[in-house]
Amino acid sequence: MSNLQDVSKAGVSIWLDDLSRDRLQSGSLAALIEGSCVVGVTTNPSIFSAAIKGSALYREDILALKAQGKSVEEIVTELTTQDVRQACDLFAPIFDSTHGVDGRVSIEVSPFLAHETAPTIEQGIELAALVNRPNLLIKVPATLEGLPAIEELTARGISVNVTLIFSVDRYEKVMESYIKGLERRVAAGESISNIHSVASFFVSRIDTEIDKRLDATTPGSPLRGATAIPNAHLAYEAFLKVTASDRWKALAAQGAQLQRPLWASTGVKDKAYDSTRYVIELIAANCVNTMPEGTLNEVREHGVVRGDTISAHFQAAHAHFAALAAAGIDFADVVAFLEKDGVKKFADAWQELLDNVASVA
Repeated sequence: MSNLQDVSKAGVSIWLDDLSRDRLQSGSLAALIEGSCVVGVTTNPSIFSAAIKGSALYREDILALKAQGKSVEEIVTELTTQDVRQACDLFAPIFDSTHGVDGRVSIEVSPFLAHETAPTIEQGIELAALVNRPNLLIKVPATLEGLPAIEELTARGISVNVTLIFSVDRYEKVMESYIKGLERRVAAGESISNIHSVASFFVSRIDTEIDKRLDATTPGSPLRGATAIPNAHLAYEAFLKVTASDRWKALAAQGAQLQRPLWASTGVKDKAYDSTRYVIELIAANCVNTMPEGTLNEVREHGVVRGDTISAHFQAAHAHFAALAAAGIDFADVVAFLEKDGVKKFADAWQELLDNVASVA
């Protein structure tokens, strides 16, 4: 696993973008922790839908909970929080040894609430209490309505994984929300040293959408497959600017922990591209890369780790976006579409999960 060790040594925490009862009970997840440098797990509605649909291990619990008169929504909450709680316990030694930086497991608020601030806050608090583990992260989408929820949950001492970030502009607002939440705790005399956060910046979907638009206007464009990585590079540049600011330094002096950039959606969709590109080209200190097991295996087998592949490329990334605009690609429209589409995909997966649970008899 030397390639994976090299990724970790270069400053990137490897998290698995998957969780299921099968993984937990078979020892598959424990094996990845032991032999593949995996130090955290992320989940989302699509992952849970696939896990529960594809396994018989949930059937007995579903029937028992139905017999107790639980609603479908209550059953899904019970099943998912059980799995996440067990995963949190599995990662507890890593959580302890890294002083809370890693060993993290994420659970997402209902995607049906993506554009509702107050219910997102309420469910975030509820999920944190149900799982009741210090290494839990509550996932909140970076919609405009999600931003004040991120601030409020942080101010209440709940660690948050902010998901569905596609643009640097929105990422800057996410960092502002995290900082405001921390500042509110400091002003209230509360500790901030145990609050951790990651900001999940989506990668592959950027190239998939832009390639589609380029193919419709300029087939064979050299800009194909060339935007997601520079976009993430500029996100890291924004991260460095914030963490170098006097405002952040004042919080750090009070014990504030970094909100690390997390590279999500790192499986390569277009098979013409190198299958490790969204890992190898996104390496720098204080990052997380959450990847499906297939991508993890690709990196293990043939990833060529070259150390920091971000910090020297900020100027080139800015130049790329100038070229993209000159080619007629409206990037603001791209990310607006991707956010809307991302929320819809998660909501569809959640509805499918509800329907599958309802059909168990």
